[in-house]
Amino acid sequence: MKIGFIGLGNVGEKLAKSLIRNNFDVTVRDIEKKLTDKFKQEGVSISNSAKELTKKVDLIITCLPSPKICSDVMEGENGILEGMMPNKIWLEMSTTDESEVKRLGSLVKKKGGIPLDGPVSGGCHRAANGNISIFVGGDRDAFKKILSVLSVMGKKILHTGDLGSASVLKVITNYLASVHLAALGEAWTIAKKSDLDLTKVFKGIAVSSGNSFVHETESKVILNGSYNINFTMDLVEKDMSLFNDLSKKLRVPLEISPFILNIFKDANKKYGSRAWSSMVVKRLEDKFKINFRAPNFPEEIVDNEPEEKGYEI
Repeated sequence: MKIGFIGLGNVGEKLAKSLIRNNFDVTVRDIEKKLTDKFKQEGVSISNSAKELTKKVDLIITCLPSPKICSDVMEGENGILEGMMPNKIWLEMSTTDESEVKRLGSLVKKKGGIPLDGPVSGGCHRAANGNISIFVGGDRDAFKKILSVLSVMGKKILHTGDLGSASVLKVITNYLASVHLAALGEAWTIAKKSDLDLTKVFKGIAVSSGNSFVHETESKVILNGSYNINFTMDLVEKDMSLFNDLSKKLRVPLEISPFILNIFKDANKKYGSRAWSSMVVKRLEDKFKINFRAPNFPEEIVDNEPEEKGYEI
């Protein structure tokens, strides 16, 4: 199976490299030449347009920063839809809007192609070793056809149902992670103001009912002071907005979600859209003139789990 990969950002680059490392025939595309140059130096084929890439491969994967950018890549001049032909599969791995992936999916179907949405979850560090989780929505037979591809990009792979269902599940999980992160800021504030040993607090939370994946990973780089989780403030605001917009569409007025979204918007305004999203806790450090530093925590999150073939759960 020939694979085309469009979008070589923080996550996309790592997913594409997993495919290449496992000897798949991969062609890549990104508007940033510096990103494609790294692949070119390793002998990977580069396409000059999304249309050109689509024509030469069986599976087209997109992993892009926003629904608008994906729409441009799909529908724009020399875009994916211009190269789409019967039986080609489009896998949308971006975090996107359910209605948008369904709209674009209908255009793919009109060309005879098969659309799937396949967002990832678990952090950039897990994408590097092919240990990230992948949710996939869409035709079950198409899912099974590309399972061997998915199983080198991710470890735990879940078929969620119809097209769009994976995107809904993804924004739900990202919402929960954002809530946990905002709550950690308050937890660390109380720990610090209580003069607790923050290393012991980290260990205590990790073995308690208050533990979370976010604490086990992001608290480490917060305590280090790098805040480097390889995920930026603008992306969290986008994901939180997708969840909030979905609740409005479903006519379900929520209480916590709008509040948390406003916290991240404030952090975005204070520290900038490209600041690491974990810097949301810095709002409280700055407000109370404290810091959450503790010794011997890593500057960056690293996945220490060995790479192994993924499987359907």
